[in-house]
Amino acid sequence: MMASLIGCSTAALLDVEALLENFSAAATAAGATVIEARHHLFPNGGMTAVLLLSESHASIHTYPENAACFVDLFTCGSAVDQSKFNQVLSGYLKPTQINQNAFTRGLTAELVESLL
Repeated sequence: MMASLIGCSTAALLDVEALLENFSAAATAAGATVIEARHHLFPNGGMTAVLLLSESHASIHTYPENAACFVDLFTCGSAVDQSKFNQVLSGYLKPTQINQNAFTRGLTAELVESLL
């Protein structure tokens, strides 16, 4: 899942500790297992954060000067519920607009068969 969250609360984007807590809580609420979290702060207050998940990874890139952020959630299997992830994160960031795309990736039985 890739999402652009527009019109976010600038205060929420700039509160790094709370944002990281909510980002991790969103992954956990979705059923993912967080192994490690890393982040980098930029001089303008923006941030990039990555969650290493047992199921793959999640990333967020914030642009508080534009009241926006961009989020990726990449998981394997079907145990992670992206709608719960989105609910927690958007509940904190309060975007006025969300543009989201979900992609099915991976090895399906048909694809594996075609490779043999």
